[in-house]
Order: sequence, then C-alpha cells, then structure tokens
Amino acid sequence: MANYSSYKRITNDQITDGTITNDQLASGAFSNWGVKWIYGDPGWGSSGCCCLWTVPTGVSRITFEAWGAGGNGHGMCNCSRCHNWHGAGGGFYNTKTIDTASGCQYTVCAGGVYRCCSRECTGCNGCTSYVNGYNLSNFCALGGARGCATNNWSEPCHSTFERCCVQPGAWGGDFAMGNHVIHSPKMDGWDCHCYYNQGIPTGAPFIGTLGVSYTIRECWVRCGCWTVPYGHGGQGAITNQCGSSCCGQGGVGGGGIVKITYV
Repeated sequence: MANYSSYKRITNDQITDGTITNDQLASGAFSNWGVKWIYGDPGWGSSGCCCLWTVPTGVSRITFEAWGAGGNGHGMCNCSRCHNWHGAGGGFYNTKTIDTASGCQYTVCAGGVYRCCSRECTGCNGCTSYVNGYNLSNFCALGGARGCATNNWSEPCHSTFERCCVQPGAWGGDFAMGNHVIHSPKMDGWDCHCYYNQGIPTGAPFIGTLGVSYTIRECWVRCGCWTVPYGHGGQGAITNQCGSSCCGQGGVGGGGIVKITYV
C-alpha cells in the first residue's frame, strides 16, 4: 500500500546548485564511483610501475582493465642485402569485473619497457601488466611480440611469445584481445637496392592507437627513433641498400597500462 514515504522523493530541480557540499555528506552517502589509471613508464630502461591500491570505503565492485607493454622493435646489422622483417606487436588487453570490500588491497603493475638486443636482429617481447589481490586469480595482460628481421630472404622471420600467462593475454579475465605482428616486405626495387621500405608495428586494443608506421625511400638505414604510444609495438631499424656496414637501433615499445573502475 502506498504511503507518503513511498512516493515523496527529492528531484534534481528541487536542489539549488552548490547548497549541498561534500563536507555535509557522511561517508558512503552516495555511490563511491571512481577511476584510477596506472601507467608503465615509456622511457628506456623502465621496469614499469607497481603500486599497492586499497579499496576505498563504500566500494563493493571493481573492473580491472590491463594492457601489456608493446614489444621492442628489431635492430639492423646489414652486410649483404636488404632486410626481411616483422614489425613489433602491441600489448594484449584483458578485463575482469569482481566483487570486493572496503579495505581490500591489490598489487597493481603496469608493464614497463627496457633496452634489450636493440642492435640485434630481434628485439624483446613486451612486459606483462597484472593485478593480484582479493578475488583475483592470475589476472594479467601479456606484452606484445618482439620485432625481428633477417638478411636471408629464404629464411622466414617469426616473432614469438614467451608465455608468462597460461593463455596468451586472457588468463584470469572475462574478456581479452590481442594484436598480430605484421610482415613488412620491400615495396619495390631491383637486386639489393629496395625502394619504399616500410615497417608497421601494431597498437594495443581499445586505447585509440591506430598505428605508428615508418618508411624509408633512399637512405641506407633508418633507426627506430621515435617514442610510440602506450601499449604500441616499437619501431624497428630498416635499410634499403646492400653493402652498408652501419648498424641501426630498434626502438622500445609503449609501456603498459592498468585502469581501475570502482563503485
């Protein structure tokens, strides 16, 4: 049966803006909704960013989203002919929604990037982003595949994963997605002088990185010099001319990310 308390409600237009402040509200009066981001440092030699996060008062549900760091680009030491290579892969994405309680703590780590084999023909896989804590089991997002190159056109060049998650990118989550590495062959040319060489590392899902490609037309060698977005595969070194004794250095991938949405 309806009564006064069942239908008498305050509506937005009955409250004058600014008359109710946070100081006038008791803790937990409204939903304690918020978002927190943790970023892996995109600089050289970074081990990522790890922190201990405590669930605020009144929060009972969390969604974790994690992106692994992008793989490093390959280097280039060319002695006899143009390169055949694969661009580095972007980091995997993984998400998990769980019930929690005020005061629970979580170790949150956004994967970093580091200098590794940067002048050799293979880079390093991206580092993993992960979260550990109450009601979670091995939740992580794998880093992207390393870039690689070969001077032997008859020898295929493959990027491989060192799987620290039991399944690539998806372990411990509700939904995951990853990116491929991309083969970047010569565009045109004759003998061992190649024109319009292009490298195409991939980005990470759902964070707006559409791709950072790199191209050379006439110069002998180009290093992977530029900083790429978070979660993106690093640029590699490329050449379009045989006989060069120069070495080109690959760039690092973009650092990992963890997003925490809580209510």
